[in-house]
Amino acid sequence: MTETVTADINYIAPMDVRPRYYANDHSRDILEIDTREMSVINARNLTDPPRVDREGFALVPHKSTIMDFSDPEAVADVHKTEIEALVKQVTGADEVFVTSPGLLRFGEKSGKAGALNNSYPARFAHVDISPATAQCMAQRTSPEGKKVRRYNQVNVWRALSAAPQDVPLALCDARTVEPEDLVEADAIFDEPGKPEWSFEGYVVAHNPDHHWYFYRDMTPDEVIVFNTFDSATGQAMQVPHVAFNDPTCPADAVPRVSIEMRATAYWYEN
Repeated sequence: MTETVTADINYIAPMDVRPRYYANDHSRDILEIDTREMSVINARNLTDPPRVDREGFALVPHKSTIMDFSDPEAVADVHKTEIEALVKQVTGADEVFVTSPGLLRFGEKSGKAGALNNSYPARFAHVDISPATAQCMAQRTSPEGKKVRRYNQVNVWRALSAAPQDVPLALCDARTVEPEDLVEADAIFDEPGKPEWSFEGYVVAHNPDHHWYFYRDMTPDEVIVFNTFDSATGQAMQVPHVAFNDPTCPADAVPRVSIEMRATAYWYEN
C-alpha cells in the first residue's frame, strides 16, 4: 500500500521584486513564502520506484568508507572520489567531477543549524541552479581537449542521523513541473569573513499538479541522487526539492543531520 503524508510545502508567492536568499543570514532574504498543504508520497516501497532519467531522482544504496563526515579533509579527499564513482555508475556518464565541498545540514531542533557555513535546511522549494548557471559550472570543470555532448548537474543527499528523520527531503517529480513554476532568484553565499558571491537559481511557485515524494527512515548507507539540470533533451531535468516537517515523526526523534555533495557529469563525443 502506498503511504502518503500531508505536509506543509513552502512555495514562493508572486513578488514585485527579484527573490534572493542567503546561505547563512536569512534575515536578509527577500522571499514571500506561500505555504501549501501537499501530499508527499513515501517512495521507498513503490513497485515502480522513481528513476533519475524519468522523475529526476532515485534512492541508491551506497556505503561510504568515511567514519566522520564532520572531517572536511576526509570528505574532500575520500568522499569526493566515492561520489564521483557513484554518479558515474548511476548516470552512465563518461566522467564526473564533484564541484562543491560536502554541505552538512542540521535540523533546527539540533541547535546546530547555522553553526557551520551554509548549514541550515532549505525550507522553501527550490532548484539550486538555473540553466545559465548550470552552463557556467559545466564550462568551469570541463576537461580540455574533450568535446562535451551532454552534461548533467547532480546532487547526492545522505541522511547521517538515525531514523526516523524529523526534517526529511521532499523531491518533486520533474515531469509535473511547468516552466512558469520556476522563478529566477539570486542565491547569495555569505560565509563570514569572505566576500559574498552569488549565482542564479530558481524558487518554485505552487502548482496543484506537483507530485512530491520522500524516503522514510533513511540510513547512512543509502543516498538520494537527483538532477538539478540535464542538458539532454527528453531527460528529467530540474527537480525542485525542500526540507519539510514530517507530521508523523515522533517528537523525540533525533534531529536531522545530512550531507550533500554536488557534481557535474559529462558525456563526450566519440
